[in-house]
Amino acid sequence: MMQAAARMGVAPEGFWRLSLKEWRMLTAGPAQAAPLGRGELERMQERWPDER
Repeated sequence: MMQAAARMGVAPEGFWRLSLKEWRMLTAGPAQAAPLGRGELERMQERWPDER
């Protein structure tokens, strides 16, 4: 874990001050949005049609 932190630019003293929550935020992947449901897609199509 300390090596991973070093690769991210976190100095050892900073690593030891991290809370578990902070560590998880640093190492979590990018947040992914949930896929659109059919109803959401249909509302978007009505609001922003492809043709003008």
